[in-house]
Amino acid sequence: MPEVKRLSESSSAALVELVDEVLADMKAEKIVKFPVQHLTSITDYMVIASGRSDRHVKAIASEVRERCAAAGCRALGVEGEDAGEWILVDLGDVVVHVMLPRTREFYNLEKLWDMSPDGEALPRG
Repeated sequence: MPEVKRLSESSSAALVELVDEVLADMKAEKIVKFPVQHLTSITDYMVIASGRSDRHVKAIASEVRERCAAAGCRALGVEGEDAGEWILVDLGDVVVHVMLPRTREFYNLEKLWDMSPDGEALPRG
């Protein structure tokens, strides 16, 4: 297990960096991060990632919760753990969606949240 990093600051940028690291460690696929503070007041970032199976989705979401808690950021809520098709982990400043590819394609959250402050689609990458 990787060394536990404590978040030295309570910034959403540090939290999204930790989430990104966990997702990469867990071999999540097609990870995208969107700054959304210009679109909503409920969170600063949306992070979307895919898992290969419902077990993989569950394992990814569980690891996100555990590593963020160890770093001092407990999840405010988790939805969808039973089915494992789409799990949402609410970390306050960062909301993480871990989904099966077919579910992700159907709901297409990227299209919903992929807007810059001037209304243009954000570049991918």
